[in-house]
Parts: sequence; C-alpha cells; structure tokens
Amino acid sequence: MHGETSGGLRRDAIGLREVLFQSVTAMAPAAAVAASIPSGAAFAGGSLPLAVLIALVACLFTASCVAELARELPAAGSVATYAARGLHPAVGFLVGWGYVFVEMLVPPLLLLQLGFTAAGTLHGEWSSYPAGLWWPWALAGAVVIAVTGYLGVRASARFGTALGIFEIVVLLVFADLLIGKAGSANTLSVFGTSHTADGYAGFGGVFAGSVYTVLAFAGFEAAAPLAEETRDPRRTMHRAVLGAALGIGLFYVITTYAMTVYYGPDRFAKFGASGAASWEGVARASFGLFWVLVFLAVINSTIANANACANVSTRTAFALARIRVLPGLLATLHPWHRSPVAGIAAQTVVAVGAVLGLGFAYDPMTAFLLLATVIVTVVVGVYIVVNLACAGHFLRAGRAAIKPVRHLLFPLLGIAAFVPALLTAAGLPVFDFVTALTAPVSYAGPVVGVWMAAGVAVLLLLIWRHPERIAQTARVHLDQYDPGGHRQEGTVPG
Repeated sequence: MHGETSGGLRRDAIGLREVLFQSVTAMAPAAAVAASIPSGAAFAGGSLPLAVLIALVACLFTASCVAELARELPAAGSVATYAARGLHPAVGFLVGWGYVFVEMLVPPLLLLQLGFTAAGTLHGEWSSYPAGLWWPWALAGAVVIAVTGYLGVRASARFGTALGIFEIVVLLVFADLLIGKAGSANTLSVFGTSHTADGYAGFGGVFAGSVYTVLAFAGFEAAAPLAEETRDPRRTMHRAVLGAALGIGLFYVITTYAMTVYYGPDRFAKFGASGAASWEGVARASFGLFWVLVFLAVINSTIANANACANVSTRTAFALARIRVLPGLLATLHPWHRSPVAGIAAQTVVAVGAVLGLGFAYDPMTAFLLLATVIVTVVVGVYIVVNLACAGHFLRAGRAAIKPVRHLLFPLLGIAAFVPALLTAAGLPVFDFVTALTAPVSYAGPVVGVWMAAGVAVLLLLIWRHPERIAQTARVHLDQYDPGGHRQEGTVPG
C-alpha cells in the first residue's frame, strides 16, 4: 500500500493544501468572526480592526517560532517534542500531557456550539422546535468526526479542506457586500484609536480589544501533529503554520473592517455575537436569505474545527503512547487506513461524555464557557513554553544555526503577547478590563491544576521506573531514515 510504513502513521498521505487547512479550520475562522472577535468590540469599539491587526502581528511571532521548530523537528508529538528538545524531556512530557487533555476537549466544545446554535436558530424560525433539543445535533457531529477520523488522514484532511473553503468564501463574499453597501462610510480611521468604547479611550481600549482577539488565533499550530503523514514535512509544515496564521489573520482584519464600517464605528461597541447587533442579525436585516449562508458557515466552522482538533489530539496521543508515556493502546493503528483507531475511540467517548455530562449538568452555553476557559488557559500556556523552546533549541544548536531575530527576539515578543492573553483567559483581574470568573466557569482553574498535578505525579513515577521513556519524548522519528535509507539532514542535534 503506497505510503504505508510498518508500525507507523501513513507516510506521504497529504500535501500542503490539506495541511494548511488543518491549521485554518482549527482556527475556526467563521465561528471566530461571528462569535469570538466581537467580544473585543466592548473595549476597542469601532477601532476593533486595529486591535485585530495588532493581534495578528503579535500571533505571527509565536507562529514563526512554531514554524521554525516544525521544520527542524517534524514529529506527531509536535509541541511536546519541541519542548523536550528545546528545554528538557520532562517539560516536553508535561506539555504533551496538558496538550492532549485540552485538544481532546476541543471537539466537545465545538459540538456544544453546534448543538445550541442549530437548536436556537431552528427555534427562532419555527417556535414549535424545542430550544432545548440541542443534543441530537451535537451527537450527529460526533458521529461525522469519528467516521472521517477512522477513514484516515486523507479523508479527514480533505473533508476539513472542503469545509474550510466554504466558510471562508461565504464570509469573504459577505464582507465584500458590506464594504460595497457602506459606500462613502468606508474609512481608514477604524485603524486608529478614535472610535474606542466609552471608558476605554485611546490605545488602552485597542489593547484590551486585541487581548481578547488574540484568543481567536488559537489553532494555527494544528498542522504540526500531521508531520509524519505529510509529503516533504519540513518545508510543508513551515509554510502551513505561517500561511494559516497570516492568511486567517488578514481574513479577520478584512471581515472585521467590513462589518465595522457598515454598522458604524461610533456605535460598534454594542456589537456582539447574537441579536440584531451581530453578524447573523445584520445579515437578516439587510441581506435577506443570505443570513442562511452565514448560519451554515458558522455550523460548518464548528464541525471543521472539531475535525481538525480530533486529528491533533489523536496524533499527539499516538506519539506519546508509542514511547509508553501514555497507555500503549492509544498507539494502535488501523491496518489499512493507518488511523489511530484507539485514540479516535477514546476521543469520541470523551466528546460524547463531556457534551452530554456537562451540557445537561449545567446548560450547553455554560458548559461551552467552562470548556473554553480550560482549553484556552492551557493552550496559551503551551504557546508561551513553545516560544521558550524555540530559543532554547537554537541556542543549543550553536552560532551557525541561530538567527537572533527569528530565534531570540520573536520568542520574547511572542511571550509578551500571550502573557496578557493567559491572564485574561484565566480571569485574573490584573488589567481593569478583565472580569473575574464566576462558578461554574471558575472551576476551570482547579480542573487545570488537578490535571497538571496528576501529570507531575505520572512524570515522577516514570522518572523513577522508566526514565528512558521520558527521554524518548525528544525523539523525532522521521529523523532516523529517509525513504532511501539515508539519514535525514537539516535537524539540529539534541
């Protein structure tokens, strides 16, 4: 079978297009534009396009670090491998432990959004449809994701590519319509600080808006865990990570600009994720049935994002399981599709359990906010560690390999960009625009703390009984031999 490597994931199964959209869909562009980015409008107001542009520049620093490491260390372990090689194998294990945990929670997060978005819209159109009947949509999404994952990386990556193209095209067409209808109201003043919300004048409001907007960029690194299944992974991973961050960042700027000038910069502080002052609300009021396409794009985005992050969680779990720092069962591959079937089964169980358990224990929106807080807190922490790992890796490589701007300055700027985002996501009121979390969303901190404490306990046990397994977190399996049996070049020795 072409591309199969005994005991490993299917080699050379996908190319740049599929890997690029793996990161693109993990960023959930349509859902971010409609639901996430508007949260920054309460602070930046009509200057939100400037806040998004600043967030894009800030995220590109970390995306550059991930891209550099993905080129040097193409591995399914991705961020765990980067931290192991750049800092220490024990740090790599803890990064992998946390990353697998939260990436397994992303699909249920998106399935909850799928459920309450579909049910709420249907109830709004036909009052006879029960607003509380959200769970069948979530379960249907779980089945779709499980089947595409089971069929292998080609099926899931191509599925994600098709979904990603649809949502981007719909929102770009809508943005073009908005800019056209705005007419003489089009203005570059939205890239200044004159339209910020009351109480957040000047750059302070723009900064607050950009901190919330940064969180919409999470997922640009999602291409990296597919390295072992990608053609020419060193070159492809680098291009995919940077391309996704830059491309979707510009998409965010264009779409935010379009809605801001159409709706009105001076009243944009009241713009949000639902109601008349939202993307769907504007589409309903001004563009007739076009709102259906916007609604479908958001639904599409939840499925595409869940699909991409299921790929991330199962590949990262596979990488850690094959070196036996996670249960070896998670390294089980389908004999034909070469998909990590045990990991996919575990991911599906977690998704369904979290959706139904949390969704019914609270309500789907509250469950969504709780999971989102857990996920973003850990992912932003991982980004900070990966920035450190980039500097550490290239400092170890020596003077010949290091490029001071890319390998030292960019990691420092990336950390500076994500520390405020981490504090905001965790609800720590260090800034006056951060709102302290309330129960049950405030349970996110203890959940993360307990999980990471368990990871430290497992780490200590492994160091005591199997220290060689922890050392293996730094191993890049593709480094061993190329298809011709020769040692690969281009990797900095560990």
